[in-house]
Amino acid sequence: MSARDVRIPVALPTGEAEVSGLWAEVADARATVALAHGAGAGMDHPFLEGLASALAGDGFSVLRFVFPYVEAGRRMPGPAAHAVATWAGVQAWLGEQGIGSFVAAGKSYGGRMASVAAAEGALSPRALVYLGYPLHPPGRPDKPRADHLPAITVPQLFVEGENDPFIAPREQFDAVVATCLDARVQWVEGANHSFEVKGARRPAEEIGAGLAGVVGEFVAGVAGVAGS
Repeated sequence: MSARDVRIPVALPTGEAEVSGLWAEVADARATVALAHGAGAGMDHPFLEGLASALAGDGFSVLRFVFPYVEAGRRMPGPAAHAVATWAGVQAWLGEQGIGSFVAAGKSYGGRMASVAAAEGALSPRALVYLGYPLHPPGRPDKPRADHLPAITVPQLFVEGENDPFIAPREQFDAVVATCLDARVQWVEGANHSFEVKGARRPAEEIGAGLAGVVGEFVAGVAGVAGS
């Protein structure tokens, strides 16, 4: 289904701002998903296009949005506080639409920033979905980004490629998940950080759409709605 352009107010530490969003509202939606992009791509990346379209087709309303650095035309993420403020702005915007309950999801950086916002109390989703959680930079397991995860009280779903260098070694990742209060992992066999599988070339849009089933099942479960 088509999504309409929206503007989302964000109260940045440096002042009031707005970011762009795409709102795919489904009549009698089973639940709502707020979906953030990764560090190197915006909300119109084919992976997110495919996932959002498939989720909408399965009866979920989906709000995609960009972080302020993308809105400003920059390639590198800005301060974490700006991302946290953006997630807070997304929650407020959904509230203005009469949506008080939603699941926060994000590809890599976008998901991690949702977790930071939730741990800090700036975001109160029903659950969190991480599409390739970037536990550490590739080859730098000594730089984990996990200290805040035990503070999160809502259910968390980690959707992870088995060959993702951002979570290697596996033992470290497993130990981090074990510190979470309510977390589960959905492994994608043979997949890397972009959920690509060596020897099985597929368009990014198709890869994203292929994850809608597991994401939708989790969202429906935490929302307490019937399956399709």
